[in-house]
Amino acid sequence: MTSTLRPAGATEAVRRPGRWLALSVLVLAVLLVAVDATVLGLATPFISEDLAPTGTQLLWMGDVYSFVIAGLLVSMGGLGDRIGRKRILLIGATAFGAVSVLNAYASTPELMILARALLGVAGATLMPATLALIRNIFHDPRERSLAVGIWGATASAGTAVGPIVGGFLLEHFWWGSVFLINLPVMAVLVVVGAKTLPESRNPHPGPWDLRSVALSLVGMVGTVYAVKETAAHGFAPEALAAGLLGAGALGAFVRRQLTLPKPLLDMRLFAHRGFSGAVLADLLTILGLSGLVFFLSQYLQLVQGRRPFEAGLAELPAAIGAVAAGLVAGRAARRFSVRAVVSGGLAAVGLSLAALTAVDQSTGYPLVGTVLLFVGVGAGFSFTVTADVILSSVPKEQAGAASAVSETAYELGAALGIAVLGSIVTGVYRGFTGPAGTPAAAHESLGGAVEAARGLPADTAGALLTSAREAFVDGLTLAAGAGATVLLAASVAAWFLLRDQRLDNGH
Repeated sequence: MTSTLRPAGATEAVRRPGRWLALSVLVLAVLLVAVDATVLGLATPFISEDLAPTGTQLLWMGDVYSFVIAGLLVSMGGLGDRIGRKRILLIGATAFGAVSVLNAYASTPELMILARALLGVAGATLMPATLALIRNIFHDPRERSLAVGIWGATASAGTAVGPIVGGFLLEHFWWGSVFLINLPVMAVLVVVGAKTLPESRNPHPGPWDLRSVALSLVGMVGTVYAVKETAAHGFAPEALAAGLLGAGALGAFVRRQLTLPKPLLDMRLFAHRGFSGAVLADLLTILGLSGLVFFLSQYLQLVQGRRPFEAGLAELPAAIGAVAAGLVAGRAARRFSVRAVVSGGLAAVGLSLAALTAVDQSTGYPLVGTVLLFVGVGAGFSFTVTADVILSSVPKEQAGAASAVSETAYELGAALGIAVLGSIVTGVYRGFTGPAGTPAAAHESLGGAVEAARGLPADTAGALLTSAREAFVDGLTLAAGAGATVLLAASVAAWFLLRDQRLDNGH
């Protein structure tokens, strides 16, 4: 389905000078979120040592941000459509910087989890606003494809900048410093954005329905919490109750949107096969990737003994591949087809993850680096084209809501991936048999085992670390296999769902 939506005044908007400067401000917001997402993985071993979280608390630190942001993205996207996307972006960026300070100085696992949750509230305002503003600034389809490619490339660059800068900071300062790198980026974004970004909103939005907001939040958080708890601990009454509450709330949310004259989310968007296919592809891709990525930094540091800065450099090929692919993805989709580029990208990621099932403690970097490069290329092609499809499938007035759906799929996939694949790693790890006298904390996380080994005799410590690392790698390879299966299934689904989908050539 080719979008032919081209609003009145588009020519003047395209010729308006400064739109590329406005884009540079928007990508700062993307950089802010991407850097924050990557530094947590690097800092996890240090947080484990300092705050001594349980394995469950460690998972909550990783996924509570995604839980909260997934529950609020649709609401914040709708709010931006109503009060102005520029306004909500600047408010969210300011809050994101302020809450980053709370993350940096968290003194207990519970406070860190709360800080991550609050960061999710602020983060929910950023991503939908950036994509919605791109949709309203760039009306020419080819320029918009390039802008989306730059947007995606910046997110990928952030995944490279975060580990490198974060690794440097972790080697020279305490772990909280990795969160403070958000502050200068936030300051530039707010100051420059206030002067350069154009304001845009839906001229006839209707009220911001608070009942819909509550139903969306309860539905998403309840459903994802149930999946997480079931994956980690099996079926339990609490998880079942949360799942039923979440499913009921989501059902009520959908019914309410269908009856409201001005809904928070227009459910008719999902009638577009290209829109629905792109959203599903994003969700499955992140689900298959995120749990593995969350544990990769721990593998590089705690299993292979790399320093944080070195571990950050080791992850660089993924970002390089994603940046390169993102910048040419729109051109490739027009030359070949949307489904060929998206399905091919997802298949490349899936096969790369399958290769990771062969890693062990002594695997050389050439294999790991090559796999990461292909993961980045595949993801760069897929994510850039699906974002373009989602934006071009809706009128500009609904850009905030559509962008929020896209980001909700991303964050929901991240939460589910960390919950499900992360629970696979944790479950396999906890089953290892350590030497006599192994502390209980060593079975909670690999970071806990490394810390426990420091207080044991050399022989006992060596045996403990060998057993713990073997168990961690066993869990990691099992999760990689599960992720590969998900990605290959997503590739097949995208091939059929994105049939006949085309990007507008702008003629």
